[in-house]
Amino acid sequence: MPEIIFNGSAGRIEGRYHPSRVKNAPIAIVLHPHPQFGGTMNHQIVYQLYYAFAHRGFSVLRFNFRGVGRSQGSFDHGQGELSDAASALDWAQAINPEARSCWIAGFSFGAWIGMQLLMRRPEIEGFISIAPPANLYDFSFLAPCPSSGLIVHGERDAVVPYKDVQTLVEKLKTQKGIIIEQKVVPGANHFFDAKIEPLMQAITSYLDKRLATVTVKPEPRGRRTG
Repeated sequence: MPEIIFNGSAGRIEGRYHPSRVKNAPIAIVLHPHPQFGGTMNHQIVYQLYYAFAHRGFSVLRFNFRGVGRSQGSFDHGQGELSDAASALDWAQAINPEARSCWIAGFSFGAWIGMQLLMRRPEIEGFISIAPPANLYDFSFLAPCPSSGLIVHGERDAVVPYKDVQTLVEKLKTQKGIIIEQKVVPGANHFFDAKIEPLMQAITSYLDKRLATVTVKPEPRGRRTG
């Protein structure tokens, strides 16, 4: 079922879905960058994240926010996009009722939406936040942050300066009961131009560490369905 359509509050939403072969496999939802600046579910980083989860046995869904591609509706400055993300998780849970856990991952604008969804859905047990735009959007809702996760950003990010992400990370690290890991990709800009490989190495290493105690058989790397 690689190409899927599900219903959101603004109409139909277009997505790509990779089902796991394992009945109670975890779910992952991957969120794309800003819709008004070329962000789509086929963005290279979103695509790489999607397959990073798929290769580790997840049932994984990526989708276009409202007004992007074949998704209905129009850009809603975050509120509607959060609703879209919640609808995506609802859809994935409906067809995976025995899923034992859920992860959320997002890049830039998608990271902001993902962190908001994290606050609203207690079943989300892990997150990956790439270049969270801490200087552009309010992240004060993370009080407290309910789950452990990874924050990755570029050393030379001119869109979201290092100091702003660092302030966010330091705030989250003071909270008890969760572990926030931070990775800085040397020489990388906001879009990780020519730095996708070290970005994904940081992400996959983190995933493998978190999943080390979970026995999910990875998908063969040559099998792609999305």
